[in-house]
Amino acid sequence: MLLENIKQANDIKRIDREDYDLLAQEIREFLIQKISVTGGHLGSNLGTVELTMALHLALNLPEDKIIWDVGHQSYTHKILTGRGDGFDHLRQFHGLSGFPKRKESNCDVFDTGHSSTSVSAGLGLVKARDLKGETCTVVSVIGDGSMTGGMAYEALNNAARLDTNFIIILNDNNMSISENVGGVSKYLNNIRTATGYLDLKEGIYNALRNTKWGGSTIKGIRRAKSSFKQLVIPGMFFEDMGITYLGPVDGHNIDGMVRVINEAKRVEGAVLIHVLTQKGKGYLPAERHPARFHGAEPFDIETGIPSHPRTVANYTDIFSTVMCKLGARDERIVAITAAMPDGTGLKRFRNMYPDRFFDVGIAEEHAVTFAAGLAAGGLKPIVAVYSSFLQRAYDQILHDVCLQNLPVVFAIDRAGLVGSDGETHQGIFDFTYLSGIPNMHICAPKNKWELSDMLKFAVNLSAPIAVRYPRGTAYDGLREYRAPIELGRAEWIYREWEIALFAVGSMVKTGEAVRDALKAMGFGVSLINARFVKPIDEEAVLEACEDHVLIVTMEENVAAGGYGEKVLELMNRKGIQRRFLGISLPDAYVEHGNVELLKQEVGIDAESITRSICERMKGNKKG
Repeated sequence: MLLENIKQANDIKRIDREDYDLLAQEIREFLIQKISVTGGHLGSNLGTVELTMALHLALNLPEDKIIWDVGHQSYTHKILTGRGDGFDHLRQFHGLSGFPKRKESNCDVFDTGHSSTSVSAGLGLVKARDLKGETCTVVSVIGDGSMTGGMAYEALNNAARLDTNFIIILNDNNMSISENVGGVSKYLNNIRTATGYLDLKEGIYNALRNTKWGGSTIKGIRRAKSSFKQLVIPGMFFEDMGITYLGPVDGHNIDGMVRVINEAKRVEGAVLIHVLTQKGKGYLPAERHPARFHGAEPFDIETGIPSHPRTVANYTDIFSTVMCKLGARDERIVAITAAMPDGTGLKRFRNMYPDRFFDVGIAEEHAVTFAAGLAAGGLKPIVAVYSSFLQRAYDQILHDVCLQNLPVVFAIDRAGLVGSDGETHQGIFDFTYLSGIPNMHICAPKNKWELSDMLKFAVNLSAPIAVRYPRGTAYDGLREYRAPIELGRAEWIYREWEIALFAVGSMVKTGEAVRDALKAMGFGVSLINARFVKPIDEEAVLEACEDHVLIVTMEENVAAGGYGEKVLELMNRKGIQRRFLGISLPDAYVEHGNVELLKQEVGIDAESITRSICERMKGNKKG
């Protein structure tokens, strides 16, 4: 096994050149075997095996720097830097991260997880290198899906002014998570067809290189090359910006990739290498269904079918069903996604109402302002987005939606702890960053029935509103408690005395378990479904303070700026002297791992909460 010889960075350089293809095959088999057990990002990693090998052959790590945009394609990089043994615990608590982590290896130079950031970060590393008088090579690897994000173009515009080397590799597999859309994808498709130009260039250079006048002739051709490219390759967008363009290059040809990377290292300025790869390459199920294997659950290798297929609906499924029903009832309802029709549950809506569905690419900022324009035009836009990605569009929410008080609905999926993807994907800040914005309203459902009711309420509210729901199985308990949704009104589920549990969204289910445990100890316990984080139900809080000695708030959000702070502020403002306990996430970034394990670790599981409440109720314990 060639892989057994890879123990640290640069060990690949001791592999015989004729064995490169065999090593690539071993890496693919390794990835398929390991990810079939742990789950993870398979398709993107299978597509970048040779590209990563070529980078490690052409560069000297850790002196040279590689920045992986998003970073979910960095598994081969981790293997080639000696972390193969960690794949048995990939994306598990205290195990190997699924993304680059500086704390994990000195070969990971920049933490990533969101898209369109690598060119900006790379440019910063280039400037730091130059100011310190260093000579390392800096490479940013960015996918064509990430090139739909506006930040990438801001960075390219800045990089075009460089007079020192900076390599940008455009990994073009025609995919982000789902199939790419828009003008950038069309432009790159045009370039992909221009192989005749590349074949001609290579043939001419090879024929002249060994002649006595070949060197000077080649220099002349290179001077004329830019004009020739303009005729043969449509637009030449990158060169028009001032960035040297090399490609397209076969991203699965290791020798060819090494040659072009070494050529790029000689350019005094920003140079972009356009690399063509196939997402999921080498594993037929992933080649046929790349979106399904973007973030794969554990699966059967032979068939590609998940080992533990879902048998019950999750919150995304409920959202999907409700969206289709809402679309049938009101032609003004439109749906927007930022390159995630599958992940957000909008695929069915797209199929039923294609004219009212908009995939804007990986461009959350544009998605929000586009929705604001739709709302200003008299439609009812629903932006479906993951919590951790919506934070990328904060200014657009504030400036373009809420300032004008436009009726945009934000359907915020993956809110709270999401687990295996870790710090960059945990949706634990949305209460905080949304609740400080005037005109914004925020609600969270306790179960699948309430998600349906809240969405129906939201589309009829003449103001911005966020409906926030978690990843995972949709809770179907407490169906009998389905009071009509009223703006800013909580729902009393159990009304007793002594301890009042105000639970938000997913924490209502946990609150039931806490209540059962406390009642077994002899406490009287009320459970209130908070429903709204903004505005909070002040009347319900004040009412609870009248006949309860302890007020407890429970939320799956960081403490700062969360629901608990709002309740405590109200009590202080009213001069109410009651014991208070805020159950929330710590003001910290929560690492990757199983969600239930993470809840125990940060103290928001039922057992930990019960224990904390008992500590606060010392002297009042019954029996």
